[in-house]
Amino acid sequence: MRQPAPLYKRYRFPSEIISHAVWLYFRFLLSYRDVEELLAERGIAVSYETIRRWCQKFGPAFANGLRRRRLRPGDKWHLDEVQLKINGQRQWLWRAVDQEGVVLDILVQARRNQEAAETFLRRVVEGQGYQPRVVITDKLASYPPALRRVLPGIEHRRHKGLNNRAENSHRPTRRRERVLQRFKSPAHAQQFLAPFGPISDHFRPRRHLLPAPAYHELLQTRFATWREVTGLAAT
Repeated sequence: MRQPAPLYKRYRFPSEIISHAVWLYFRFLLSYRDVEELLAERGIAVSYETIRRWCQKFGPAFANGLRRRRLRPGDKWHLDEVQLKINGQRQWLWRAVDQEGVVLDILVQARRNQEAAETFLRRVVEGQGYQPRVVITDKLASYPPALRRVLPGIEHRRHKGLNNRAENSHRPTRRRERVLQRFKSPAHAQQFLAPFGPISDHFRPRRHLLPAPAYHELLQTRFATWREVTGLAAT
């Protein structure tokens, strides 16, 4: 008999089912109940509450594994912030992406001032382990003083039209927000979006730039990496 991967020790369901449920939830516009129904069609009886616990535990672990295995992001960073309405209160989702649209980090904060910008910048730099060559932002006045304190000497470009890469990166979040019927709290938004970015990015190569054979080959490579991250390759 196959031995379960250490990550799934003491779990009743095999790793193939758990990893597939997590993949379905973070990759597509599905709720926990939708995933429950898809698994039921395959003869797998599992409750949506169990799927929720799987996603909360394994989602961050899988996302961290994908981050470690991806190529080093580019040296041109796009920063942007978008408003979230959570329980009637305004929150701000800060996002950083590179020139290819790869999500570097996200952070949900209650403020949109210089202190919040500095907090987010320090988080991104520490998480990536290197400094960018260029930072592109919109015309929010909080960015220039924050960049002078956190990344002195870095070229800073401020122009709304140049920051479409980061603004377009917010679209998947908006679609998931509608499926989830809004986030329940700032912690809930952070908990979901932190793994959602890397997992979603991993399975969304820039299809419009690739011919069909190259796209399918790249997709198979991405699935092989996913199996390695989720511990399926070892089993």
